[in-house]
Amino acid sequence: MISTALVLLLSAGFLRAADSKIIAPGATLEKLASGFEFTEGPAADKDGNVFFTDQPNDRIVKWSAADGTISDWVKPCGRSNGTYLDKDGSLIACADEKNELWSIAPDKKVTVLVKDFGGKLLNGPNDLWIRPDGAIYFTDPLYKRPYWKRDPAMQQDGQHVYFLAAERKNLKRVTADLKQPNGIIGTPDGKTLYVADIGAGKTYAYDAQADGSLTDKRLFCELGSDGMTLDNDGNVYLTGRGVTVFDKAGKQIEHIDVPEPWTANITFGGKDRHLLFITASKSVYGLKMRVRGAL
Repeated sequence: MISTALVLLLSAGFLRAADSKIIAPGATLEKLASGFEFTEGPAADKDGNVFFTDQPNDRIVKWSAADGTISDWVKPCGRSNGTYLDKDGSLIACADEKNELWSIAPDKKVTVLVKDFGGKLLNGPNDLWIRPDGAIYFTDPLYKRPYWKRDPAMQQDGQHVYFLAAERKNLKRVTADLKQPNGIIGTPDGKTLYVADIGAGKTYAYDAQADGSLTDKRLFCELGSDGMTLDNDGNVYLTGRGVTVFDKAGKQIEHIDVPEPWTANITFGGKDRHLLFITASKSVYGLKMRVRGAL
C-alpha cells in the first residue's frame, strides 16, 4: 500500500511539472542510454539527432531521433569534449588529447583548426559556441589529463576564452580575467555571449562585437557551469548538480534533479527540438519540454 505521504510527494511532483513554465505537463526524466564512462558535449543536427562524447573511451556517439538507438560515430576522436555543429554539418570538437580544436566533416575527415596560441599549447579547449556568421568562441580551462603525453604544466598565462574568426585563420584571446571558464553559449542573434566561470562559481554575460571582442561584462548569476544551452524564450540552462535554469534577467526559474554524480552538459534535440538532452556521468537522459531549443 502506498502511504499518504508518498501520494502527496508524487502528486507534488506531477503538479510541479504541470505548473512549470518550461517542462511539458506530466513529463518525467527518462534515461535514454547508459554504460558510458563519462558523457559530455552534446550537439544536435538539423534532424534532431544528438552527437555526444564519451571522453574516457575516446569516442563520439550518435543518438538517433528517429528510433532512440545509439551507435559509435567516430572512434577514436582525439579525446573530444565539447562539440557544436556548424552550418555545413561538420562537428567542431574540442579535441583534448593534444589540446586542439577540430572540424570533423560528415564523411569523418578531420581538419585541425587550432593547435596552439602564440606558439604554445593551449590548456585544453573544453566547450564552444558557433555564432551565426560561423565564427567560434571556445573556453580553455586547465584540467590535467592522465592520457596527456605533454608536459602537464600550463603553457599559457591563464585560463581564457578565445575567438576564431569565420574564415578560421585568425585566433585571438578575448578574456583575461576569468579563473576557470568552462561552459559557453550565445544568443541566436550573435549579440550576447554567456560564459560560465566554474572556478569562480559565477556566470557572466557579454556583448559580442563583430570583431569577436567582448564588452560590457556583467554578472548573470552566482553559479558556474560545466555546459550550457538556451531555449527559444531566452532561458539559460546551467549544469553541474543537475540542471538549473535562469530567465534572461538571471532569476532562477527551475531546477531539474538528475540521479548521477555530475551533470556535464545539455542541448535540445529530437525531431521537434522539445527534448532536453542531458549528458550526465555514465548515462544520457531526456526530458520533454514546453520550450524548444534556441535556433
